[in-house]
Amino acid sequence: MMNSVRPVGDHLREWRQRRRMSQLDLACEADISTKHLSFLETGRSLPSRDMVLHLAERLDVPLRERNVLLVAAGFAPVFAERKLQDPALAAARKAVDLVLAGHEPYPALAVDRHWTLVASNRAMAPFLTGMDAELLRPPVNVLRLTLHPKGSAPRIVNLREWRQHILDRLRHQIEVTADRVLGELLKELAAYPATPAGGLAKPPPNPEYAGVVVPLQLATDDGILAFFSTITIFGTPVDITLSELAIEAFFPADAATADALRRLADARGPAGNN
Repeated sequence: MMNSVRPVGDHLREWRQRRRMSQLDLACEADISTKHLSFLETGRSLPSRDMVLHLAERLDVPLRERNVLLVAAGFAPVFAERKLQDPALAAARKAVDLVLAGHEPYPALAVDRHWTLVASNRAMAPFLTGMDAELLRPPVNVLRLTLHPKGSAPRIVNLREWRQHILDRLRHQIEVTADRVLGELLKELAAYPATPAGGLAKPPPNPEYAGVVVPLQLATDDGILAFFSTITIFGTPVDITLSELAIEAFFPADAATADALRRLADARGPAGNN
């Protein structure tokens, strides 16, 4: 989080520049004059509470940082941050559990803004095989778990490709959120080896997904499983926790992977039997 003792105009200018918008661009988006915006950024004018929120909306500032803007402008924060176990978020937590369970027999997990594991379904088991126990101690960071030499990395057949995908994705997230913790995580992940320790060879491209998505190809006891993923977020959240929660759902990238996941699900049996 940016230092809230800085003038609100500094924050606004920084977010505008981060979004690669000129003063004219933002003024047109916000339906105000460029002169007024310039005065707000230089401190010659002070924004109202509604103007702070209006500009933050136009700049797509994360809810957590909108509170910072409000405090810098002399107003109280308006966006609450509750624990996911808070009774007020019970419906949201139930929705997450339903999505995760409903995605079986395919893997899915929920993470917070720093990629800390919040919840996962039973189909995530193939991803966790052979992990170092230290990496699985809460709080579990999913990206660290994926690229760490003692995590999934030795079993990722196309590690160099998948590693680059994750690093690019994380860089984009940092650009959008200005999150310093993610910046430190990026440095850590970038220092991990880019070649699988086991010397796994990359198989020939699969015509079902080559050139369409970046697959995750994972070596398992059931052969090489190939996945692509989608991200789901809550629409119009007004709670910081919900705004930063994401569900990543993995889908089989080929028929062999789909068959293997169904066999594994049949072997596990119904959830109530485990």
